[in-house]
Amino acid sequence: MELVRAEYKDGIAILKLNKGVINALDLQFLDELGDSVCRARDDSDVHGIVLTGSNNKFFSMGFDIPQLLGFTRKNLEVFYRTFNRVCMDLYTLSKPTVAAITGHAVAGGCILALCCDYRFIAEGKRLMGLNEIRLGLPVPYPGECILRQVVGERYAREIMYTGEFYRPEKSFRLGLVDRVLPVKKVLSMSINKAESIGVLSYEAFGMIKHNRVEAVEAQIRKHLTQRQEFYLDCWFSEKAHELLTEMAKKF
Repeated sequence: MELVRAEYKDGIAILKLNKGVINALDLQFLDELGDSVCRARDDSDVHGIVLTGSNNKFFSMGFDIPQLLGFTRKNLEVFYRTFNRVCMDLYTLSKPTVAAITGHAVAGGCILALCCDYRFIAEGKRLMGLNEIRLGLPVPYPGECILRQVVGERYAREIMYTGEFYRPEKSFRLGLVDRVLPVKKVLSMSINKAESIGVLSYEAFGMIKHNRVEAVEAQIRKHLTQRQEFYLDCWFSEKAHELLTEMAKKF
């Protein structure tokens, strides 16, 4: 089974997350997503990417905690570095990217959405947020830096400190998403958005986006190795293990 299904429409690569209902992130899933992003980047016929889920319940629930709890530190480090690499590849992609969110996008799923240029979410009970603090963990460093750029320091503080999940209207007010739409329109409007920008000058867009993300990218790359080690330390702490074990029961 393809964990990431790639479809194409009007020069837009539609990457559909397809790992069961909750789209929990594991290493194979991330490898396939990373490969799909790179193929779209290198394909001159592709002018933009829409990242979405294959169902209307979950965009992604984040890390596959039940699986990851059995990992050694070395194996978890491989997974975590892969997640951060995929996030950076998506965030710095020199083509327009839109997250079409028709289900919950929380924790690592929320971070993947934040790495896109735009986020369109379906109305109703579709939750977004970063609950890492409630699991005894810091927000992954690329996600934290990108969140601050997207929503500003004040809202980023609230989102990360509380670990709350937000409905679409609150996500819009916080700046987590750009539009709230009927579920049937989310994908089509996301494709239209990516296509409308993608048909413009590729070179000009690439430079404009580079100028937008370069300071954040430089900050992340400067500190990422150290922050990754701290994240791993937290993951293997006694407190986090207790909280993660409880969370695993909800998968």
